[in-house]
Amino acid sequence: MILDTNALSAFVDGDAEVGEVLRRQARAAIPAIVLGEFRYGIAESRHRSAYEAWLASELPRFDVLAVTDATAVAYAALRVALRRSGRPIPANDAWIAALAIQHGMPVLSRDQHFDAVPGIERTSW
Repeated sequence: MILDTNALSAFVDGDAEVGEVLRRQARAAIPAIVLGEFRYGIAESRHRSAYEAWLASELPRFDVLAVTDATAVAYAALRVALRRSGRPIPANDAWIAALAIQHGMPVLSRDQHFDAVPGIERTSW
């Protein structure tokens, strides 16, 4: 299962429902895009040191998905298809969706716009 930024934030903040969903998964992954968004979000947080400590200790438990040329191909095709269908999604979420398609993994997110992406399953909490 791939976490989006909101799911990662909720998990780090101790959301029991997100934890329960993740416990049922064989594999949990964080896209590099999500990691960048999360690090950006905590950069000026008053809890920055706690979040950085969590990342240092817990990030190794996750697969970090890098963007590759194959991801870029999936991303471009996805953005074109969604724009043509009149249902575009934010660019960073398109990268997350492209990684989900590439790796054949569902996305853990509350963002319903992932439902418009053919070929991926969205799980919420």
